[in-house]
Amino acid sequence: MNRKLKLIWDFKGPTSQKIAEHHCIHLKEFAVIEKLHFYEVDFTIISDMHTLAFIIVDEIDMKMYRDALKPHRGQLA
Repeated sequence: MNRKLKLIWDFKGPTSQKIAEHHCIHLKEFAVIEKLHFYEVDFTIISDMHTLAFIIVDEIDMKMYRDALKPHRGQLA
């Protein structure tokens, strides 16, 4: 069974939520254009000044996403 990975982008500052929401749009667009599978694209509000955007992908597709989109970090989903 293939592992799922969560690729994460951190956004900080008073506009972090809006930036993360907008980043999610681009993550979905990239996946559709490149015909790559993903499980979920969403954002999580950590605080008023920190929001993260993420995409959950299969480990086999991780390199394509990582090399093209440069996530700040990743973890097992």
